[in-house]
Amino acid sequence: MKFRPLHDRVVVEALDAEEKTAGGIIIPDTAKEKPQQGKVIAVGPGARGDDGKVNPLDVKEGDTVLYGKWSGTEVKIDGKTLLIMRESDIMGVLA
Repeated sequence: MKFRPLHDRVVVEALDAEEKTAGGIIIPDTAKEKPQQGKVIAVGPGARGDDGKVNPLDVKEGDTVLYGKWSGTEVKIDGKTLLIMRESDIMGVLA
């Protein structure tokens, strides 16, 4: 990818929502919710603190993360739809 996020920004590729419920009912496209899980594609160097030092991010490339439904800004890069968000928009990393 030819994109490098700045500061505490993270580029996330949304993972597809489930096609079926636990009971086996197929969910149509119009009823699907926005995905809230994604894979981290790229991370910035970190946020600059009050003392001028760069604080590294807690997430790294390849992590699977949970984020808010309406977090981030949707962009198209190299034909892929990606989300750019601040690290603070990420709620946690899935193990």
